[in-house]
Amino acid sequence: MESGILAVPLQTAMKTEIPLSLAARRGLMGLCPSCGKTKLFASYLKQVEACPNCGAHFGRIRADDAAPWGTIIVVGHVFMPMMFFVSLDAFMPFWAGVAVWAALFAGLSMALLPRSKGLFIALLWSTRAPGVNNG
Repeated sequence: MESGILAVPLQTAMKTEIPLSLAARRGLMGLCPSCGKTKLFASYLKQVEACPNCGAHFGRIRADDAAPWGTIIVVGHVFMPMMFFVSLDAFMPFWAGVAVWAALFAGLSMALLPRSKGLFIALLWSTRAPGVNNG
């Protein structure tokens, strides 16, 4: 018998209940939310089909819009106010300051995006959200 969401045997799905906080932490680190031993991503944002260690399936979990949304929330609402409070005018011309802030925020977004996607994949996998198997 299979569970409709994860397409794994129901006994396996029930036997390996992982706490949501642990799965979220593992996903945030880019590891398999189930076992935490293998990587969740095959490349920068492409998740693996299934974990080679524990067999948990991630290929059909879609976290497309959630990861950029989470990244925008963090970068835009937490780090953007720094730009208003830290003035670089004393150290460099205005155009150079704009370039520095743009590079900083672009780099920060690039670093946070896979972590955000891993977090949302782990949350969707852990809660067995409806529609996860609609790949």
